[in-house]
Amino acid sequence: MMRVVRTRAELEAARAGRLGEVAVVMTMGALHDGHLALIQAARQAAKTVIVTVFVNPLQFGPDEDFARYPRSLDEDLKLCEAADVDVVFAPPAEEVYPSGPPAVTVDPGPMGELLEGAWRPGHFAGMLTVVNKLLHLTAPDIAFFGRKDAQQLALIRRMVIDFDLPVEIVGVRTVREPDGLALSSRNRYLSPAGRQTALALSRALAEGATRPTAPAIRAAARAVLDEAASAEPPLVLDYLALVDPDDFHEVPHDYTGNAILALAARVGTTRLIDNTPIFIVNTGLTATGEVK
Repeated sequence: MMRVVRTRAELEAARAGRLGEVAVVMTMGALHDGHLALIQAARQAAKTVIVTVFVNPLQFGPDEDFARYPRSLDEDLKLCEAADVDVVFAPPAEEVYPSGPPAVTVDPGPMGELLEGAWRPGHFAGMLTVVNKLLHLTAPDIAFFGRKDAQQLALIRRMVIDFDLPVEIVGVRTVREPDGLALSSRNRYLSPAGRQTALALSRALAEGATRPTAPAIRAAARAVLDEAASAEPPLVLDYLALVDPDDFHEVPHDYTGNAILALAARVGTTRLIDNTPIFIVNTGLTATGEVK
């Protein structure tokens, strides 16, 4: 039977005595099929699955949507129980930050200043700080994160290496709607017309992935996004980047190898991100990506 715990002491008691590998899936709630894919991967890999549900105030900027971020704990618990989760840790903020906002946070370093870090100052420090804390509190052998947040995943992997944390980090492929839109808790904010505009994100990634070189990939993706800028409501691009997956710096024009085509844009008041891994062959052949 699934246990729902809200304090550190209850979490420790729920975890005590469990044999075999423990996996954790960290969420901010408002669960959807993308989260369930993470839980399913965890269920297949470990004897015990812990899901955390915590809307972390540290990773929201002053102009971001912390107050209106969707919260649906009762529905989340039903989904977790149906997915055979063993423990749900749903703590209040004072349980995660008992002394208030922490005086010491995790510095994301140079990678954390790029792309999402540049557009959302402080976001990655808040994200890494809570992930570090939750890894210590849940003490998993394996932790599962979505590849949709590619820069987040890369930073978590870097933190685990640099801090010698005893956990394996596993990335799980992005889950998409049949029309290509990447699943996100923020999709519910889109109007029907806004959703149609938002489909340009996955179209841009798919179009870019058909091109053989870095300049051609960038140009093909940008053409789709430029067209969507004239839609109603319009798509407002924050960034389009073709980056090295190890450090998230832009790859040169003559680059060959693994890359990530990443973008962020706003449709109305809703900000969305998406990406696809690409192998750039830099020949007459086309590159290959996950988005079709």
